[in-house]
Amino acid sequence: NRFGEILTLHLYSKELHLINVTRHNSNLPPLAIKSPECLGLLHQMDKAKDVWVQHYCILKDGCLYLYASIRSTYALGGIYLHGYTLKEQPFGSRRTTIELKPPSEEFKTFYLCAENAAENKRWISALKASISKWVPLHQAIQDFMKRPPEETRM
Repeated sequence: NRFGEILTLHLYSKELHLINVTRHNSNLPPLAIKSPECLGLLHQMDKAKDVWVQHYCILKDGCLYLYASIRSTYALGGIYLHGYTLKEQPFGSRRTTIELKPPSEEFKTFYLCAENAAENKRWISALKASISKWVPLHQAIQDFMKRPPEETRM
């Protein structure tokens, strides 16, 4: 139906806008990103080298930006968290780590941990809240199409 097509285009344009904002933010220094949901130090497991690498991180709108330090002028990279699930679990010598599992096997699973248990809890809470704000486009369309016709009529 026409409304379903319009909804699809609207949701797709919102997702494209978010991708453009994410690209823009990755070219900013960490403290220039307005209203972050969480910020601070996190360690990321580099499985190739079997070492934990420290990053200064900014969480904003479902994206975790990774910087070499607080003084960096741009992000080294980012983790686009839409569709990811979060689980707290031990990893190697670390008692508590944050496992970020992708929606599909073609994407990478990330392991992060903070300096201490309290910081880990703060990051877990912020990551869960940020992830829960976003519904993948295909899921939003499926949810809309499952609704009774009387709820979707214009």
